[in-house]
Amino acid sequence: MKCFALLLSVLALFYPLCPAAASATAEPPAVYLTFDDGPTDSTTPKVLDILHEKGVRATFFVIGRQIAGREKTLRRTACEGHAIGIHSYSHRYEEIYRSEGALLRDIEQCRRAILAVLPRYDRKIYRFPGGSFLCPALRDAVTGAGYRYYDWNAAAGDAEGKFTANELLHNAIETSRGKEPVVLLLHDGVGYRETIAALPRIIDYFRGRGYRFRTL
Repeated sequence: MKCFALLLSVLALFYPLCPAAASATAEPPAVYLTFDDGPTDSTTPKVLDILHEKGVRATFFVIGRQIAGREKTLRRTACEGHAIGIHSYSHRYEEIYRSEGALLRDIEQCRRAILAVLPRYDRKIYRFPGGSFLCPALRDAVTGAGYRYYDWNAAAGDAEGKFTANELLHNAIETSRGKEPVVLLLHDGVGYRETIAALPRIIDYFRGRGYRFRTL
């Protein structure tokens, strides 16, 4: 719980790193559902089922070493219109954040893993494991390599503690208040049962308030 409280304070500091807020127009607000740490067998297909049923598209930041054996899931993600971004190949902080070279090699390794399954993949979006605030000195290396990195400005907290589906919904609502657009952090890693349970209600909440669901 303390970790999630710390995360909330960080969100307030790094909100400007998310997509620029829309100007004051009559357009409805936008929400970007983003999922980190997939693909997995236990969670990703169920998340995709819910998104398909609800008619919603999201953004998946994938871990390259987890693609092998889950090629079908990655293809499905792309075929159903979801955006796919790079989240790292190894997700081992001590390795990828050792130097600029180590980070860029990890990104390229993940990109190659995606291209092996999706030969036409050309999207250059990246999410730092843990968020870019963990390694601000490496941000220029990522942008210099032609990538745009995305943090988040709202979070369900599903990787920060053993929250119930009700609590995840509450966290998503509370952290998204006053944000435009909303970039919501969720996870499709191994065993995120409560995320699966909360997702339909999170979608219904934003849809009921007129939000448009968009991809990065």
